[in-house]
Parts: sequence; structure tokens; C-alpha cells
Amino acid sequence: MERKLLTLLIFPGSHGELRKVRLPYYVAHILMAFSIVGILTVTALATSYARMLLKVSNYNDVRADRETLNGKYRTLQNVVAETNAKLGSLQSLAREVALTYGFGEARHLQFPESDMAVAAQSNPAVDSGYHASLYAFNLLKVKAVKDSPETISPIAFFSTSAYRSSVPSIWPVEGAVTAGFGERIDPLNGEGAFHSGMDIAATSGTEVVASADGMVLSAGTESGYGNAILLDHGNGMTTKYGHLSKIYVVVGQDVKRSQVIGAVGSTGRTTGPHLHYEVQVQGTPINPAKYLHG
Repeated sequence: MERKLLTLLIFPGSHGELRKVRLPYYVAHILMAFSIVGILTVTALATSYARMLLKVSNYNDVRADRETLNGKYRTLQNVVAETNAKLGSLQSLAREVALTYGFGEARHLQFPESDMAVAAQSNPAVDSGYHASLYAFNLLKVKAVKDSPETISPIAFFSTSAYRSSVPSIWPVEGAVTAGFGERIDPLNGEGAFHSGMDIAATSGTEVVASADGMVLSAGTESGYGNAILLDHGNGMTTKYGHLSKIYVVVGQDVKRSQVIGAVGSTGRTTGPHLHYEVQVQGTPINPAKYLHG
């Protein structure tokens, strides 16, 4: 029986010799099947690759959105932190004003009736409005010193010998104040920011002293502050010394007023050598200038 063959004619060109290729039908079927499988495979691979590209694109979009949200979240955190610091400073200032002038927090302090009776007997001038207010103010200072020394004003602190050495009243370094406490324009990004301390200009290596007796709570690298020292002076009061080039104390060490604890530098987030000096009461930043002499 004669086999059926498939004849393929190959034309190599106008000057070439005509060639004939004869193939059995089953071979043609096999080649066609492989061709179909190949086409399907290539199509499947192309589709899978396109889907992968789409997923990668979506993933990149999601990651970009996440980074944007993280940036906004960090910005909001900074805003909230600055707002809380401002609020705490205002509350501290309000307490000091109330204690100084004898109103506001005076409503929350209860004095024993015996004290008032003795005062009325020993001071006849209490009957007059002026002397009554003056006497209430003096009683308020004594009560604040006894029950809550961290809320009294710097004047009351300096008039109480028990707390005099632990109040940060001396300059930690000699130099000009280049940035004060409160709102300012950030020198690095040009945006408004709350400055929780004061910057004192000094050459790198200048000795930094403790502004009061205290204990070292931390001594090392801190984000933004570079090499920094945090001292605890008791009664909820702390001081921080930032951007140091050297640290001469260790955590847990007791230091005395005027003791050298470090050296001025430009570590951390800064534009040049200076000391960032910060005072906090119960974790609230307070203007250091009100405690400093001279």
C-alpha cells in the first residue's frame, strides 16, 4: 500500500535550486501539535508575565502609599509632641503665675483651720484686704514648698535653702545664646518648630558643667541630640545637655554643681558647635533662662 506523503517545496531564491521535502502525514501532525503546544505555552507565559508586572506595579503603588502615610504619621507625631510640649509649658507657667499672685491653684490648696486661726490672732492686719492677700500668698508658698516643691516658682526655689543646690541656676557653659526657648524657624528645614531649650554658642571642646547637683539618668547618643547627658535634680526636675563632643560621666553617677560633665561639640542634628541646654519639670520643658543668673 502506497504511503501518503506531504510534499514541501522550498524556494531558496531566483538563482537557487528548487528543493522538495516529503514528509509522512503523521510527522506533519506531530509538528503541528508541537506548534500548537508551543503557541499555547508562549501565550500562557506572556499572560503570567503580564499579571506579574501588574502585581508588581500595584505593590509599588501600595508601598509608595504606605511610605507617604508613614511620613504623614511621623509629621503628625511631631506636631502632637510639639503641641504637648507647648501645652505643658503653658500649664507650668499658669501654675507659677497662680502661685505667685495667689489665685487659680490657691482654690485647690486646703490650709488647716488651726493655721488660719493662729495667723488671725498673731497678725491683726489680716482684716485688711491687702494684708490678707499678702498673708495668703506667703502661706501658699510655704504649703507649695512642703507638699509639691516641683510646682513652685524659681523665686521660691532660690529662697529655700533645702533646694538651692539642686536648682539649675548656673550657666552650663559660657557663650552667647543663639536660639532661645519657644517658637522659632528650624535652621535645617526652614519650617516653624518648637525649641524645647536654649542653644549656647561655644567652641568645640569647651567644658560643660552641671548646672546643679544631681544624678546621671542617661549619657550617650540620642536621636537629634547627638551625644547627650540627662541629669535628675529631684523634685521632678531634670536638665539635658546635647550635641556634646565628649561625655565624662556615666549613668548612675552623682554630680555636683559646677562639675565638668562633658565638652561642647556638634554631634546630632545641628549646624555647628554649640550646647543645647534644656530644663524640664515633671517632663514638661521649661524656659531655662528663668533659672539662670546673669
